[in-house]
Amino acid sequence: MNLKAIAITLGIGAALAANAAEPIRIGLSGPFTGGSSPMGVSMRDGVKLAAAEINAKGGVLGRPIQLIERDDEAKNERGIQITQELINKEKVVAAMGFINSGVSLAAQRFYQEAKIPVINNVATASAITRQFVPPEHGDNYVFRTSANDTLQSAMIVEEAIVRRKFTKVAILADSTNYGQLGREDLEKALEKKGIKPVAEEKFNIKDVDMTPQLLKAKQAGAQVILTYGIGPELAQIANGMEKLGWKVPMIGSWTLSMANFIDNAGKNSEGALMPQTFIQEGNTPRRKSFIEAYQKAYKVDRIPSPVSAAQGYDSMYLLAAAIKQAGTTDGPKVREALENLKEKLDGVVKTYDRPYSHDDHEAIKLGDAVMGTVKTGHVVHAL
Repeated sequence: MNLKAIAITLGIGAALAANAAEPIRIGLSGPFTGGSSPMGVSMRDGVKLAAAEINAKGGVLGRPIQLIERDDEAKNERGIQITQELINKEKVVAAMGFINSGVSLAAQRFYQEAKIPVINNVATASAITRQFVPPEHGDNYVFRTSANDTLQSAMIVEEAIVRRKFTKVAILADSTNYGQLGREDLEKALEKKGIKPVAEEKFNIKDVDMTPQLLKAKQAGAQVILTYGIGPELAQIANGMEKLGWKVPMIGSWTLSMANFIDNAGKNSEGALMPQTFIQEGNTPRRKSFIEAYQKAYKVDRIPSPVSAAQGYDSMYLLAAAIKQAGTTDGPKVREALENLKEKLDGVVKTYDRPYSHDDHEAIKLGDAVMGTVKTGHVVHAL
């Protein structure tokens, strides 16, 4: 056999070996159906887009990424069930997802116990990355690429109290862990400004009449409604104010950017304000290419939840960078790599320069998020 034939044979062999390389199995869970699905589907599709790009360039450590998807339906018990399944049956080496804070707080302990890194890329409850910290736990396997509620509450209160000079605020929060933990963070942020809410009202998922809560806020003289909930119920608040003929600003957590708030509230969504880590505007080359790739891959114009898509996309790249740096998929070594990433990563949300340390698993810091507002059916930068 001549040298040329040998080279061709070796090349074919190498290609076959690469194709046959064992995939890196990564769990991907979130609510892909139901009221939280704009967040879940956008996150999932952002992760899938990043994984496809990484695989097109040869994968990680010469191995393709394989995403094992599960719909947790935004239910705590379902989240627990599929987390155990991903660990014990699917043998995932890392995981991403958790949209709903309650699901995360209920289920992520199984990743912690198995020493499998998990990146929360949408859930925002402040307690999420503090659930397994020293001295009770030596190492924490829970990371995050979303803006936590302590950070968001500070931004919401700064907007309402400092910038807009409101002194009488009402809080409307849903009855889930997300809503009630967010409410507590809002209370703490307001207290620092010397403000006590004139009304605090709770509502349930799937409630369609917010009249009682809104009447109490109106009668208390509220100048602004601060919200913690998800799209469908937030739309009921906006529409409820219209029915009462009472309109005050809505300033709330990032979920006021959800498509099912904007679409269900229609013109009543106009002007709602919320913290955002990412707004669907191609104001940098990286963001422009991401938006165009997402639109092409999923045949949409407006991303259902741009924040979720961008954070999901970046989380996949962060995890891939950690596996590459670790040189293995071993859980403790990947965790150590995440805590000490040596190369900067040019993400969609931000440029990540050592985003984590052993004691800080929050990639998003104060200053990384901006205020967005709803304008003619889209979220844009607030003035």
